[in-house]
Amino acid sequence: MKKFLPIAQVIVGVLFIFSGLIKANDPSGLSYKMQEFFEVWGWHGLNDFTLAMSIAMIAFEIIAGAAVLLGWRFPLFSWLLLLLILFFTFLTGYALLSGKIRECGCFGDCIKLTALDSFVKDLVLLVLILVLFYYRRQVKSLFNHRTSLAIITLTTFFSLWIQYYVLKHLPIVDCLPYKKGANIPENMKIPAGAIPDSTVIMFKYTRAGQQVEFDADHFPDDFDDSLYQFVGRYDKLVRKGNAQPPIKDLVMLSPSGTDTTQAVLQHQGPMLILFSRHFDSEDISWGEELKLIHAKASAAGIPLVWVSADAEQASSILAKQLVADIPVLRGDLVAIKTAARANPTLYLLESGTVREKWSYAHFNSVPNRLVQANPKSR
Repeated sequence: MKKFLPIAQVIVGVLFIFSGLIKANDPSGLSYKMQEFFEVWGWHGLNDFTLAMSIAMIAFEIIAGAAVLLGWRFPLFSWLLLLLILFFTFLTGYALLSGKIRECGCFGDCIKLTALDSFVKDLVLLVLILVLFYYRRQVKSLFNHRTSLAIITLTTFFSLWIQYYVLKHLPIVDCLPYKKGANIPENMKIPAGAIPDSTVIMFKYTRAGQQVEFDADHFPDDFDDSLYQFVGRYDKLVRKGNAQPPIKDLVMLSPSGTDTTQAVLQHQGPMLILFSRHFDSEDISWGEELKLIHAKASAAGIPLVWVSADAEQASSILAKQLVADIPVLRGDLVAIKTAARANPTLYLLESGTVREKWSYAHFNSVPNRLVQANPKSR
């Protein structure tokens, strides 16, 4: 067993660091996955805290992985790891058995695992961590306390800094369906070869005051309109398919409620779309940059639209601080959360294909790029 301990140590430590770094590339993704669980459980009051919880959990994964590899304060971290893997196993087991959560988000959007894959992974990790926990007193630190503490401190700062960076500047590795080079209209289609949901039409009737249900192949032998009163019908899911497009729920509605999604995405030539969620204040720091972007885009003949989950607030910001002639469209919050990991995010599309995307932290570099996007305007 002593020979196996270092192997288990390396496997657990590396997997936790790897998992944490993958999620640190996009902490908002884990935050939204937490909200998905909370919505299912009815814990809506926790939604405002999921980003902070996501950042803390990701940082702990990386720190714990480093501590395991170093063997630093192993009795303490063995307890913490055991509690964490039990929590993860519960989540992935719930996702698998309930069927209410399609993916657990264990490795973010870059490495998608099914609920079954995630559960099996956590079971294997649970076995390894139980072994390490049982023999926790035999694990020795690789370095002295001061050196190990310095490494853990640097790991802590790095795990927090990388998350701060991507939240402001967008993920370093973009694995989302809105990534650069992706064609949004194509990603809104169901992939070829996907298996659709299998459903059966169920009929609801009442007979002698009791409600009964049956499908078209199993009508009762005594069925008669005088005995059975029709109540309704519904589609019952028999087998869950995988017919889900990469991009779901992307809509762009005009103030009158007209769906302009296809009109925007099918625009020929370059086009700018500003995606935003809600802002805590209408005093924004990137207003002057957006004014310049709008001026340069207008001169280059590039249309600009603002798609917001809070169209009224966006219109108010435009009227008070910016320019009022930017069309504001209403979008679905869930879709915008995926499109705008930084709030807001600006896209340069060409015939529906993402050519560039910038977080608000890089709006000052956009005007020069617009001239390059439309050389005829020079």
